[in-house]
Amino acid sequence: QVQLVESGGGLVQAGGSLRLSCAASGRSFDSYSMGWFRQAPGKEREFVANISWKSGEVTVYGHSVQGRFTISRDNAKNTLYLQMNDLKPEDTAVYYCAAAQALYSGTQGHDYDYWGQGTQVTVSS
Repeated sequence: QVQLVESGGGLVQAGGSLRLSCAASGRSFDSYSMGWFRQAPGKEREFVANISWKSGEVTVYGHSVQGRFTISRDNAKNTLYLQMNDLKPEDTAVYYCAAAQALYSGTQGHDYDYWGQGTQVTVSS
């Protein structure tokens, strides 16, 4: 089992950057593939990015963040990151990290076994 805690959210102007972190507790962080999702008020949860287990060789991004966001992991620190650049007002949402006990996880919420509590990101225009 793994517990996930996100941090790094906040208020930023359009065009700015933020880096989200997701600290994992428990054993064998590198045995989990990881993902980021987001949910804006009144909207469905949206896939943002995921990364495969171990060295994280495989990464996949949602269409709306491709080229602006970068997912990465530091297994020595049991931490997942999401570097967000060129932020837009439509990126405003609660961002969640998630873990799956699999080599690679998909882009749907039901592909994941564990979830964090979320961190708010607000982008002003």
